[in-house]
Amino acid sequence: MMHCVCIRCITLLIAKRKKGKKMLSTKIKEATRRGHQETEKKVVLRIKDIANDADYVGLLKCFYAYFNAVEKAIAPYTEAVLPDYKERRNSSYIKADIETLGGNLCDLPVAIAPEVDDSIQAMGALYVLEGSIMGGPYIVQMLQKKGIANGFSFFSGYGAESGQMWGSFTAALNALPGNEMDRERAIDTAIETFGRFGDVFDDAVAMQ
Repeated sequence: MMHCVCIRCITLLIAKRKKGKKMLSTKIKEATRRGHQETEKKVVLRIKDIANDADYVGLLKCFYAYFNAVEKAIAPYTEAVLPDYKERRNSSYIKADIETLGGNLCDLPVAIAPEVDDSIQAMGALYVLEGSIMGGPYIVQMLQKKGIANGFSFFSGYGAESGQMWGSFTAALNALPGNEMDRERAIDTAIETFGRFGDVFDDAVAMQ
């Protein structure tokens, strides 16, 4: 009887610990809060300076340069852990928007992706890209108030399916195998991804 009681106590203790354990997506959100805010501030400042389609193309070039660089870095590792990866928004949509507005891919700002060596780091980096896409509709609203009327295929995001797409992404992120050290690497990659994204806007200002 004592043996059975002990096993039951251990089982309940393990279940309690699992219940109280934060999901990786939550940890990344908390760890990247500062980087997110700093990058968002740079994006908003850039939007405030937009007066015409050409200025908007400049904003899109920042997004294209960085998204394209990160997509190349994570490409070998992502689809195996995120089956719908190819169905998600990517830099090809940004390119299309640039061309719709009469722009091209010349004179892109410098964009350096974080170092990615496995699916854990790839998903940490993709957390930043997917999160940026989720905030796209707010950018569209800001741009429309500035008189911009076209080139929103990327920032429009997933429309009514946004919640579902974010949910499936975070579910895949939280389901990644690995130990605490692996999770810390995912968090570190997400932090670096935000930081390098912000650097793109700094470089774009320096090019002006």
